Amino acid sequence: MKTTAFRMVTAALSIPALALISSHVAAQPGHQHEPSATGPAAEAQTAAPMEPRQPSAVGAAAMDHGTMQMQGGTPPANAREPHAYSDGYTLTEGPYALPGPRQLVLADEHRFWAVLGDRIEYDDDSDTGVYDVQAWYGTTYDRLTAKLEGDLTDGRLEESQSELLWSRAFSGYFDTQVGVRFDQYDEGDNREWLALGVQGLAPYWFEVDLTAYIGNQGRSALSLEAEYDLLLSQRLILQPRTEINAYGKRDAANGIGDGLSDIALGMRLRYEFSRQFAPYVGVEWSRKFGDTADFARAADEAVRDTVYVMGVRFWF
Repeated sequence: MKTTAFRMVTAALSIPALALISSHVAAQPGHQHEPSATGPAAEAQTAAPMEPRQPSAVGAAAMDHGTMQMQGGTPPANAREPHAYSDGYTLTEGPYALPGPRQLVLADEHRFWAVLGDRIEYDDDSDTGVYDVQAWYGTTYDRLTAKLEGDLTDGRLEESQSELLWSRAFSGYFDTQVGVRFDQYDEGDNREWLALGVQGLAPYWFEVDLTAYIGNQGRSALSLEAEYDLLLSQRLILQPRTEINAYGKRDAANGIGDGLSDIALGMRLRYEFSRQFAPYVGVEWSRKFGDTADFARAADEAVRDTVYVMGVRFWF
């Protein structure tokens, strides 16, 4: 009895609800139903072809682009001549090519030169000076490079390293370098080396110069230099610098031991009056290791040293 009564109440409530929903749908603009046509009118509607529905803006944007025809094919008869954009000139060929030798030269085909004085500095306490200069001539990809570095004491050249290298770019930031190095000692034996290394700009803007050397009588050496420019302002720049040297064989004549020989850590603060001229002040700590330190003690030289320098950095 309870079930029968529940079904009767549900049916009674459903009839008004269905009527309300039907009236609401009939009132919507998109749900108007035309009365069915009969007789001749129905036959006319059946016989008349249906016009294709025009896509809306949203529908056109949502169309499958894979079915659309891509640009290309034969240009129209009134299309503009492509060489007219360059006033009719091309590099080497075509109906508008310039006669005679090639007139246009790209930037990476030109030859340039530069000289960089990375360190030209003086220590007043010990009356010593250091120069570190690089120069190159060539194109973007191939260059002849010279590296000159030396120490002066009391106005006298105590020792120097001179490298003559051929540089070949193998990436946008690094060059391979191969050539020779000449070491000169005021007190000692001069040495000659074959050099092979890389130089360039490492990630995070570290300037890196890594070179391996092979000398006579089984001698070998490895040198690493790294610098970083920390811009305190557009003109005031702090430059940390490190240099590490290692040798594969003892060289008692020049006070050099095998293994790690010496490390130098420096900090220089320069002010760029222009990009090409910047005086600086700095401090540098150095230490010798292993047999090299023993040779220094035997010659009554310092194993650890701290120098305060002033100098100038330039390029042209």
